[in-house]
Amino acid sequence: MTQKPLILILCTGNSCRSHLAEGILRTALGDSHRIESAGSKPTGYVHPLAIKALSEIGIDISGNRSKHLDEFLRQDVETVITVCGNADQVCPMFPGQVNRHHFPFDDPAHATGSENEQFVVFQRVRDEIRAVFGAYAAGRLDEAKAG
Repeated sequence: MTQKPLILILCTGNSCRSHLAEGILRTALGDSHRIESAGSKPTGYVHPLAIKALSEIGIDISGNRSKHLDEFLRQDVETVITVCGNADQVCPMFPGQVNRHHFPFDDPAHATGSENEQFVVFQRVRDEIRAVFGAYAAGRLDEAKAG
């Protein structure tokens, strides 16, 4: 059996953007790919407001964990997608890596104000990620059908 292609989504802290993207892309691509996220300096937790923002649209990432990109250095990573500038700068090449994309988004973890005000930022970034990664997933699925 052929191993599913691994798409690795990287950011610095692996607490917000990469997890939002991982959940959205996994949902959009279904079972055709393995989707993981990691960080160059992982915070060690998945931000509760990221979990809440995705649960609003029916995606559960409550079981996700914050991981270091080193966990994937010995794996065949087909595509690397960075979602922040810092991760793009420190991103190593992975064995078997074919594709690399950079889709930068604001870091909702830096949002200030009340929890409700912060959550509005998480919702905005989630919707931006959903638009970009939804289009990316549609392209990958079209590619697979044509291939």
